Amino acid sequence: MTCAGPSGRLNQERLALALKAAGLGEYEWDVARDVITVSELMAEITGLPAGEQPAEGGRLFRRSLHPDDQTLIGEDVEQQLAQTGHYEVECRRLCPDGQIVWLRAVGDRIDDESGQPIAVIGVVQDITDRKIEDDRRYTLMSELDHRVKNVLSTVQALAVQTAKRTTSLDNFLQTFGGRLKAMASANELLTAARWRGAAIDHLVAAELGALAPGQARREGPELFLTPRAANALSLALHELATNAVKYGALSVDAGRVDVRWTRSGDGGFELFWTEIGGPSVSQPARHGFGSTLLDQVTGRELNGDALVEYRPAGVKVRLRAGAAAVAPRPETVPEAPTPRAVEVVAAAGGPTDLAGARVLIVEDAVLLALELETGLSEAGASVIGPAYELEEAMALLDQPIDAAVLDANLNGRSVMPVAEALAARGVPFVFATGYGEAGGAPSDFDAPIIRKPYDVTQVAAAVAELLRRG
Repeated sequence: MTCAGPSGRLNQERLALALKAAGLGEYEWDVARDVITVSELMAEITGLPAGEQPAEGGRLFRRSLHPDDQTLIGEDVEQQLAQTGHYEVECRRLCPDGQIVWLRAVGDRIDDESGQPIAVIGVVQDITDRKIEDDRRYTLMSELDHRVKNVLSTVQALAVQTAKRTTSLDNFLQTFGGRLKAMASANELLTAARWRGAAIDHLVAAELGALAPGQARREGPELFLTPRAANALSLALHELATNAVKYGALSVDAGRVDVRWTRSGDGGFELFWTEIGGPSVSQPARHGFGSTLLDQVTGRELNGDALVEYRPAGVKVRLRAGAAAVAPRPETVPEAPTPRAVEVVAAAGGPTDLAGARVLIVEDAVLLALELETGLSEAGASVIGPAYELEEAMALLDQPIDAAVLDANLNGRSVMPVAEALAARGVPFVFATGYGEAGGAPSDFDAPIIRKPYDVTQVAAAVAELLRRG
């Protein structure tokens, strides 16, 4: 029935505008006459002619659908209408040019006083963009799942290989932790570039920027590596830097490391690591996992090879990579990583003494919170918490606190209220975050930031430094 009068026409115009704004094409099927009235917008969406035409018992709309959907959707609509008087389906339309358009159709049955259907009215919407986004999201989640499993497998392999070649728990923790940090640095750069590639310059800066400020020089063209190659090069650089600090050029103030890379004619690259000014070098008596990683893993992962020379004047390494290791320049290129002073303090210092210090721990990861609690307690601190939620942390603020370790994000909620309350009381704190350089920790505070993964000695050293300054 059509409303009469100016008021009725106004309501009809408003309804038409609302449907158009929502992208909904409407129809009405007169069951008694078996005719269907299709709106202009529905005609655009479905490809059916606009206006009144034979409904053919509902088969007219079905014929506009993808052949694989026609029977199934028709039976589904009939069943829903018979059971509830309402239907809602998603289906595909096959356009003349072969394009697939996704549709969402919703309708209601209108009955007479005796319960017999006299009409079905409904709307149709083009949901192709939503379906594409759903597919993209599913693909991204599958890719994330794949990457997480690869990372976990790599971490497991690193742990096993490191354990086989270390003689003490402390040595294992230090070596394994350093390798994890190298992986984390590479992944941080890749994440900032949406996993399209990481720049060699940034990988070198991430490893040497804080470890050897003023003792390292890097030079080479802008060159981006694939995720696989970036992780391999990051681990290689870490092994080289660790050896240089322990035995080579970076073990003395006068030592220098020169890192230079060039493009190769085949589309790959060569990277040269040269140490000068350090102690005299000789061929090592035994090869550890670091040497194995350089000799075999790095070369294979870079689709090239590695050559390590132990010259008396210093170690010299050439890494050669194939074209498959090089990635196109990403649309999003992160800033070069900045040196992290907190890590330098932690690495350089000995055992940390926090005797008598009351330290609040706010961390939503239970295992990490327990590790922090154990490590800080062993350093002599009296631990408050841990608090795993924002409300728990706020409830602990009414007691004496000397310092705090704050996870920047608590189950999706910012730790900002806790930080503000501590800052108002003059209590120093350090942020611990799994986010990269671009985010994760509130920037309105003059507080150290420690990036995960970290070891507890690093956090303890940072807390001790805060208390010393205070």
